[in-house]
Amino acid sequence: MPKHGKKYLEARAKVKKASYTLSEAIALLKETATAKFDSSCELHLTTGIDPKQADQAVRSTISLPHGTGKELRVVAFVSDDEVKACQDAGAVEAGSEALIEKVAKGYTDFDVAVATPALMPKLGKIAKTLGQKGLMPSPKSGTVTTEPAKAVKELKSGKVEFRNDKQGGIKNIFGKVSFKEADLEENLRTLLKAIMAAKPSALKGTFVKTVYLTTTMGPSIPVGVQELNAL
Repeated sequence: MPKHGKKYLEARAKVKKASYTLSEAIALLKETATAKFDSSCELHLTTGIDPKQADQAVRSTISLPHGTGKELRVVAFVSDDEVKACQDAGAVEAGSEALIEKVAKGYTDFDVAVATPALMPKLGKIAKTLGQKGLMPSPKSGTVTTEPAKAVKELKSGKVEFRNDKQGGIKNIFGKVSFKEADLEENLRTLLKAIMAAKPSALKGTFVKTVYLTTTMGPSIPVGVQELNAL
């Protein structure tokens, strides 16, 4: 077991209840942040899905009303006539063959990739590289689109993707500790509502099993699952 420092232990001691309401958890989240920098606020959620079943996958996107506080680095795989619009929208890199070749040589210094349907076949050369880092554009996440500049702008302004991992869990950032409590709560409720709406129809049992909030280096705060049903 890893050893925790004095600040963490003091913060964890403040988490005294078995579960909190969303409002209570947000307030406690800010109170128990231990890092000296502006920590990210994270949602950690476990589900009852079978991640091996394709029809039980949970994956979608949502625009958070107050953004995440994180500056996303977005690249766009587009034709030459769409490069300028994507750059103007905030893409750090945009292009086709030259950008693909750059990635093939090891460039992966970005957080998300957008592509037009026409460029997708050309990404076969770098599909393994992008796939291993979770950067492959996908229609399900809205990153394969005929409107790449619009997609770049939305991602830069707070659009996030959520998806289950191999264990059926979902982990997402929904803001920074420096955000106002009301803004964090609005972001969190927006994200949770979208996750609940994405419940797979093939799932017959319990969808959400546990919900925890945490900050970078901070303790986990349990949230009552029953509150999610009223979102």
